[in-house]
Amino acid sequence: MVAARTSSEEAAPGSTPGPERPAAARTARSLPFLAGALLASWLVPTVLIPTGLGIVLLPLLVLAVASVIRVGGVLLDRLVAAALIVAGGVLVTGLLFSLWPWGLDPVPTSGALFSIVALTGWLGRRAPRLPLRFRPSDLMVLGAGYVMWHYLHKPLVGKGPGWRLEFLTTSEDRLNHFSYFVGIEHVGGYNFLHQEAAKAYMMSGEGVYPQGSHFLLAWVDSLVRSSADLGSTLDTMNRYLLYVLAAYALLGVALVWAARWIGGPRLRGWRTAAVCGTVAALVFSSNYTDLVTHGFDSTVIGLLMVAVLTAFLVRPALRTPEFLLLAGSGLIAVTYVYNLFGAVAGVAVVATLVVHRRRFRLSRWPLYALLAVVALGLAALPSVVSVLSDLDVAGTSNLGGPSVGADRTILVGGLLLALLAAAAPTNRRTGTGRAHLALVLGAGLVICGFAWWQMHTIGHVSYYFEKLAGTGVVIALVSIGAVGPLLRTTSPARVPVLRRRIGDGVLSVVAVATALSLFAGVQWGMESFKAGPTAWSQNSLTAWSRGDSWSDIGPRDGATVMADLDGISEPMMVLYSNDDYKNLKSTWVTALLRGRGGDMRALYEAHWVNIGAEPRKEAEHQAALAHVKKAAEKLGGPMTVVVADPATGDLLRKELTGFQPRITVVAKPGNNWIHPWNRSFPGD
Repeated sequence: MVAARTSSEEAAPGSTPGPERPAAARTARSLPFLAGALLASWLVPTVLIPTGLGIVLLPLLVLAVASVIRVGGVLLDRLVAAALIVAGGVLVTGLLFSLWPWGLDPVPTSGALFSIVALTGWLGRRAPRLPLRFRPSDLMVLGAGYVMWHYLHKPLVGKGPGWRLEFLTTSEDRLNHFSYFVGIEHVGGYNFLHQEAAKAYMMSGEGVYPQGSHFLLAWVDSLVRSSADLGSTLDTMNRYLLYVLAAYALLGVALVWAARWIGGPRLRGWRTAAVCGTVAALVFSSNYTDLVTHGFDSTVIGLLMVAVLTAFLVRPALRTPEFLLLAGSGLIAVTYVYNLFGAVAGVAVVATLVVHRRRFRLSRWPLYALLAVVALGLAALPSVVSVLSDLDVAGTSNLGGPSVGADRTILVGGLLLALLAAAAPTNRRTGTGRAHLALVLGAGLVICGFAWWQMHTIGHVSYYFEKLAGTGVVIALVSIGAVGPLLRTTSPARVPVLRRRIGDGVLSVVAVATALSLFAGVQWGMESFKAGPTAWSQNSLTAWSRGDSWSDIGPRDGATVMADLDGISEPMMVLYSNDDYKNLKSTWVTALLRGRGGDMRALYEAHWVNIGAEPRKEAEHQAALAHVKKAAEKLGGPMTVVVADPATGDLLRKELTGFQPRITVVAKPGNNWIHPWNRSFPGD
């Protein structure tokens, strides 16, 4: 009975979806209506894309989906639900796009997606309808995204495409992600469905690495360009960087919105401001901006999907079709983008279905079972392909590497706070409270179980534990929304509405200011102790905004070697530094700029080549030379080595004379370089 009361207890004001008006339902189900909708589905992309306005199709698609679902009582809530459905839909239909002859051409892909929406609305007798209602806290949700975008984009302002490579190349992980992204655009679909063709564009992982984020970005990129053609690789790199920054800003928006959604209709007034302000402050001050610096692009988008899915599982849509659609779309989106997070998402979906099992009609269980099998099969497909290829699941799960640690204070303290809120008598009597409790316990069990397994097998937690623990941080942050309604408040009945609203507005401002001071270190102009830097100025978001995270890969402009060496068609190893990691990144960027990412399967040997900028001791030089030769042998054909130091270049030519496959050595003396602040690049 408790679960059955959820709909009437927890619908936001104005959100309870009433029955479709008979006249509107009849119109929506008429054949002329369907014919017109299908015609518009293809006519609109055909008109917009040739004029270069393909990107307009993205918000139009979200609005189209939002108009035929019945979730939430305010426009922002409906749009978030629609965006999750679009993400899951694009990833699933991407399987078709990968196999049909048009690839990611924006006209047929967008036409097909609009047609699916039109047909679904017709079958469901859903006349297009949007809730044109807003909440004042919408400004806080969107404002969090604006603040994050301001700081993320700040170091790029005024810089041309060549300069911005400094921020694209902060880690080799992003170079790998970019290669998956361009691989999808080149082969016209998922790399795991075109593995042989994709090998030309990436170093490895075409059959095993989750590619959902790259596919989503590739499809969006085709709309941005209004074309399936990539254009200049340098421009493509810059667009990709902007997409990654936008995704992280959207993660902030999703976390703040999800906390508000979980709070439900009882979260009103200054309590909403306190919840949204607290979550925003914790996001601003979080070390998770380092995910951007470290190039963990799929992790960022995966956590974004987890945040939105979590919200709709804790406080699900009132109608069963939307409930199932959001759960299925969210599960697919999470597993396609980052399949490790699918463990938490899967447990969360199952727990929510169990809690809300009474809302499903017993007579329809065969249909629900069929839908569950289809959704699970689609969600698991990329992971199954990975396991059936050459992926060593156990070995990969224990890999080490540079990590962005999950904040233990938020992870442990936040989940305990979430457990407390979910178990509070006020909450645990509702379906939302029980779903929240099941989610927190299930996620905690998965995260702790993975930690135990790593401790049992390798004696410590490593790289992928920190990734998985990120889902715990997300759940902890959005669970703050469940705490807000516990802050009981009453207003005297005789207080005039205007005075009550003014008072609530003042309290909201104070609540947000308090949250920013306590959790983000904002000091509102007050000096720190002994004039030291404020906590706000030391967080990773502001560090990025100052440009502290730019990538030094040789000379600062070494990544633009392509502009200096036009005409060389063979693989290139670029040695602009005596730091082997910088040489690796310089070599990798050069390969990507020249559309030869697959060369890195052999040229990854540059990771152990620490010569090129100045002479080294004989033993170090010979060790590096052995890796240069090994790269040529792996390539099985001629290659070019570019060095910054002429003396090193002369020595390499002498030592490589007669070596097969042939290695050509080119020296670009450092005194010929112009300081990057005074240099122009192609496309600037």
